[in-house]
Amino acid sequence: MAIGIKICSLLSDLLVVLLVVAVTLERGACSSFNRSSFPDGFIFGTSSSSYQSEGAAMEGGKGPSIWDTFTHAHSDGSLSEGINKEVVEFYNNLINELISNGLQPLVTIFHWDLPQALEDKYGGFLSNRIIEDYVDYAEVCFKEFGDRVKHWITFNEPWSFCSFGYASGTSAPGRCSPWAGNCTAGDSGREPYTVCHNQLLAHASAVKVYKNKYQGTQKGKIGITLVSHWFIPYSDSKPDQDAAQRSLDFMYGWFMDPLTRGDYPFSMKAIVGNRLPKFTEQQSELIKGSYDFIGLNYYTTNYAYSVPPSNGLHTSYTTDSQANTTGSFSLALYLSAGNSGSFAVHKDQIRQPSHLHYRERC
Repeated sequence: MAIGIKICSLLSDLLVVLLVVAVTLERGACSSFNRSSFPDGFIFGTSSSSYQSEGAAMEGGKGPSIWDTFTHAHSDGSLSEGINKEVVEFYNNLINELISNGLQPLVTIFHWDLPQALEDKYGGFLSNRIIEDYVDYAEVCFKEFGDRVKHWITFNEPWSFCSFGYASGTSAPGRCSPWAGNCTAGDSGREPYTVCHNQLLAHASAVKVYKNKYQGTQKGKIGITLVSHWFIPYSDSKPDQDAAQRSLDFMYGWFMDPLTRGDYPFSMKAIVGNRLPKFTEQQSELIKGSYDFIGLNYYTTNYAYSVPPSNGLHTSYTTDSQANTTGSFSLALYLSAGNSGSFAVHKDQIRQPSHLHYRERC
């Protein structure tokens, strides 16, 4: 499995930066918006994921991933065949090149490209057997690269992997209930929860290995990158306010609650019932606090309004929150060098699909 290199800022900087941007734009002070506008220690960078930028499934002994299968329609994917030295050399060269150019590598261990061999062998993240193979893989990364990599991200956007890959079937491995999409197999009401449950356990298990065996000497940090929208009630009614909170629970709380409290949000447990796996007491303690930092990818804000529960015949993660989202509230920021120009704000009707654009031309 390839490694995605990700240069990103930490969650603790995010809200500060958003405030800085908002204040700067409100004042129209384009000339003063520069690197000094950001807090000390803020990391500027870029990112890529291994499959999106590398491909090459049949080169270097790599073997196909579930994305190779998904987009175009071997090794066994585990350590039983040993470590692929050619891949280790590739990433050693990449990491060294980044460092030699003054760049700090933040490495994402899993960015959705599970070896197809493990998908075929036991269903990939549908099976708890993946946890041991994932930890073995992560430990190879720690051993081989940890002397230079000081920030590890176990998973990138587990919500995206579980919802798109197993509820709607629009991403690899393309599984969903037959009525939910163009899928040949899957269960949109159970599999997303099973997969993310196993990802949380794999994350926590890898963090434990890193902290117990490597962090003391390598002096690095380890965390996970989540993704979440923000949700605004469509109206001031109590049902819509509750719908906005449930939407947040089912996207952000799904992961943040176990990471901070050791269990899923109450709303998820109440609605999903036995389709939502349960943590043992030992697993709960393993997951709780299993991070040095949390990364957060944020793209947009949606309005949420309450809808009745589904009839129970077609259960799906996509409807379990009992909330529909309509339209969006998005912030688009354009900064460009040039002549001193205008600051424009465009706002469409809030309760229809809308966008709020800030454009600054300097």
